[in-house]
Amino acid sequence: MTDADILEAISPRPEVLEAPLVPHGAPDFQELETLGYAPDDVIDFSVNGNPYGPPPGVRQSLHDVPLHRYPDQESLAFRRAVSARLSVPLDRILVGNGTAELIWLIALTFVRPGDRALVLAPTFGEYARAATLMGGGVKAWRARHEDDFAIPPARIDQLLCEVRPRLLFLCNPNNPTGTTILDDVIAAWADAHPHTLFVIDEAYHAFADRGHADRARGLHSTAGLGAHNVLTLRSMTKDYALAGLRLGYLVAREEVTAAIASVRPPWNVNAMAQAAGIAALQQTDYVSECISTLHEHKSKLVTEIAALGLNPVPSNTHFFLVRVGDAAAYRRALLAHRIQVRDCASFGLPAYIRVATLQPTENAQLIEALRGIVA
Repeated sequence: MTDADILEAISPRPEVLEAPLVPHGAPDFQELETLGYAPDDVIDFSVNGNPYGPPPGVRQSLHDVPLHRYPDQESLAFRRAVSARLSVPLDRILVGNGTAELIWLIALTFVRPGDRALVLAPTFGEYARAATLMGGGVKAWRARHEDDFAIPPARIDQLLCEVRPRLLFLCNPNNPTGTTILDDVIAAWADAHPHTLFVIDEAYHAFADRGHADRARGLHSTAGLGAHNVLTLRSMTKDYALAGLRLGYLVAREEVTAAIASVRPPWNVNAMAQAAGIAALQQTDYVSECISTLHEHKSKLVTEIAALGLNPVPSNTHFFLVRVGDAAAYRRALLAHRIQVRDCASFGLPAYIRVATLQPTENAQLIEALRGIVA
């Protein structure tokens, strides 16, 4: 057998080669090591999390986890906590190792070769990648800067009629733009297109600005819709600051969660993540208090960035895009100041960086570094 024959025999599926890795936020430890930095040396504006850290009681809950015992494969206690919080039946909830794993499991369960997935972009890259890996075709509709990246409901309804996708992926609020779609719009789409599974990623739901009546009206959660073809994703890594533990869940009709559960790996959610999730959900007011403060800091941060002559894009979340011209150059320049922002080239936005609001002292350091770069 020749080397060529061996390589052919062990070659991956074509879909693997067609779905390259997607860059994400958060520090690249190897890059930091090359620069001579430790992770704690860098102020990280590239992750859209809660800068105030996990709720009280979370760290203590980790000390009580029996490490010698396998975790509960069904995450029963955590699911009960979610069920009580959302007032949805237990069998409509499925837990994953972060929502990223659940996105992959959704594609594994529902995307067949040749199926089409509609992705409302620019957005999280794992939607398209997961569908592509399963042999699906991806149709991306892109919002425009001229419209502040707003999504026009009538145009999406038209696309649903034209494409007739097996799945539609919508991040709501959207990453990286911070735009939102009201629940009644999503419900109308789902009702009009019963053969499409609507995957609504609400990883940043808690961060939505509900300070104005027009924004608050109808912006609740698709988790309570109960439609047969709506699946809602929620992350515990962002609002509860559990990124290092990896924890998320989905809410859907019983037959949908059962199908996805049948393809998940065994013990996919570790015992420490489950314990932390339960402890976090017991702190009912913690997240809302953090985010109320965070939006006050965001307002000041946006004003100060605009005063430097840069162009922050309006958003309904604590994170937002800034048009800088050459995002890669700005990221490198800021990293030299030990500040990390998100270069949005992988979203198809090479002229933009994404900034997540942090605490006031850290925001002030970002402004100082940007002032030196702009000057």
